[in-house]
Amino acid sequence: MQDPAFFADPYPTYARLREAAPVRRVPTGSGGRHSYLVTGYTEAREAFTDPRLSKDTTKFFAGRPSQRDLHPAVSRNMLATDPPHHARLRALVTKAFTTGAVARLRPYISGLVDELLDAWPDHGTVDLVADLAVPLPVTVICELLGVPESDRASVRTWSSDLFAAGDPRRIDAASHAVGDYMTALVATKRTAPGTSLLDDLIAVRDGQDRLSEDELVSLAVLLLVAGHETTTNFIGNAALALLRHPESLARLRAEPQLLGSALDELLRYDSPVGIATFRYSTEALTLGGTEIPEGAPVLIAPGAANRDPDRFPDPDRLDLTRPAAGHLAFGHGIHRCLGAPLARAEAELALHAVITRHPHASLAAPVETLPWRHTRLTRGLKTLPLTL
Repeated sequence: MQDPAFFADPYPTYARLREAAPVRRVPTGSGGRHSYLVTGYTEAREAFTDPRLSKDTTKFFAGRPSQRDLHPAVSRNMLATDPPHHARLRALVTKAFTTGAVARLRPYISGLVDELLDAWPDHGTVDLVADLAVPLPVTVICELLGVPESDRASVRTWSSDLFAAGDPRRIDAASHAVGDYMTALVATKRTAPGTSLLDDLIAVRDGQDRLSEDELVSLAVLLLVAGHETTTNFIGNAALALLRHPESLARLRAEPQLLGSALDELLRYDSPVGIATFRYSTEALTLGGTEIPEGAPVLIAPGAANRDPDRFPDPDRLDLTRPAAGHLAFGHGIHRCLGAPLARAEAELALHAVITRHPHASLAAPVETLPWRHTRLTRGLKTLPLTL
């Protein structure tokens, strides 16, 4: 799965794998190691909620030799924990990402979208990724966490480097940069408190809930990175899908109020997450008719599951009227994406603004030449040039 053609369009490969077996053993890296890849919808949904599939990477990698040097705040975070530890950490930040909390953020997000689009020319070429999909979510999450404006460009670079597939040294270096930065920011905020979400978490750290310093920093890093990386891909992928389906785009241009309900189909059609984060079996189990031994890594592929014809008929067709709310782009179960309401709001407001302010925007390059990021974990474009 390292072929550039796979990153440009992974869905034929996913279809072949799913048709052969919705759960199958696949080679992982070098050294003869194997994982189990889940590509079927029913099986993926089941795997997301099976308590025998642990996310505790500390336990899995304990005693195993490794040449990696990830910062602890990146290698041990809320995503890499199981209940009850996971539930305690998640409860501390859930209120910041509820539908109601996000609704209160919509005027700020809308104003930021307008500010970004005001910088676009009336005519000419822009890069929707660099000029909207990247700066919007990173600015929103930095604002929520109280990251100073002067530091946000660095945050953007570190976050991108953390997803640099095939470059472990670059990933490790970025993990230390962002981990050290957040440790320093916490120290700064202790001397000059503010009203951000990070300030709220610091108060918990220093209060009765006994959030440890490591937990505080890892939560902050996770929110910072996960809070914008996949949303960038969501906006870019959705925009490309609409540009490639002019009849769907024309309908939204005529009835932009339909966009909110169309987001689920856009997420299903081209998920910003290709492979969900790491899990492993704590005991032997059978999933989708495949026996998985104890201690085996299990890779759930939302991108494949969302194109399963048994759940979504004619899955390779974009249909904005399809009832697609059951998609797995945000995961499922206790680890379902905490920031889903925020991601949806950002994508809706961004796409709505582009559609209404630039009704004649079109692709400025052939689809087959568009560069995709070479990472299986997330799926997103490097650039998306538009002619206005």
